[in-house]
Amino acid sequence: MSKKRIAVLTDSGTNTPAEFIAAHDIRVAPLRINYSDGTTYESTVNITPEQIASRFDQEIPSTSLPSPEKIHTLFDDVKASGYDAAVFICISSGLSATCDTVRMIAQDISDLPITVIDTKNIGIAAGLIVIEAVRLIEAGVPYEELEQKLVAASQRTRVFFSVPALNFLRKGGRISEAVYRIGSVLNIKPVLTCEPTGTYGVAKRTRGWEKSLKEELVLAATEAQKYPHVHAAISCSAPNLIYTEMEERMRQAIPNIVDFVTSDIGSDLLVHTGPGLVGIAVQGIDEASL
Repeated sequence: MSKKRIAVLTDSGTNTPAEFIAAHDIRVAPLRINYSDGTTYESTVNITPEQIASRFDQEIPSTSLPSPEKIHTLFDDVKASGYDAAVFICISSGLSATCDTVRMIAQDISDLPITVIDTKNIGIAAGLIVIEAVRLIEAGVPYEELEQKLVAASQRTRVFFSVPALNFLRKGGRISEAVYRIGSVLNIKPVLTCEPTGTYGVAKRTRGWEKSLKEELVLAATEAQKYPHVHAAISCSAPNLIYTEMEERMRQAIPNIVDFVTSDIGSDLLVHTGPGLVGIAVQGIDEASL
């Protein structure tokens, strides 16, 4: 059993549910939302997805990683709160410089052991790794074993998502110009995923929105079949807040689901995906740890 008090930190891009964050004393480094007039906001702090969406007709903003000063402050707060060590769960280093920045800062902190986990995932799929970190710590797993277990959990976690329009992903450089043009002309709705490298990839090309949602379920079910049991998650953005429908469809397609997590897309991810995203994730459960 671990005798150390271990803090869990993450960035806002993991979309970890707010109630879970509050219940488990998780500290969150907010990604920043930047507009061309020079104004900058912090995701989950002083701008909401609704406010960003209301301005899309005028401007699609950009995002940037959390400020190094903010990350330093979070680690200082961890120490001041009496924790003996910390684990920072990051969205994929293939999509954001957040993970590399946290690692550089952690290396300069000598009086607090810090483990940084690159989930190679995004959104609620990365949030499942945050939840797993809390689960392991509360089960008494020693700090020295957490990195190996969380890297393994990341490798057992897959996300699949679809968006009604591809222009937001194109603007942010998340998909190629070719994928955007073909998709727009032919009404191709690709199901996107995070590749093992942590970058976006097209898991399946479909024609039409409903076929895209069906293919998400097929892909997630295929992934879930690799494990006796899985954790599952759903994340959406307005106007497609179809949690009840997607949970029912997932339970029919994936009978070995143990539990569900739901969370709306945060401000930072909304900038890159646009309105109407529907995403699902599955995480294989390490039966040996039960």
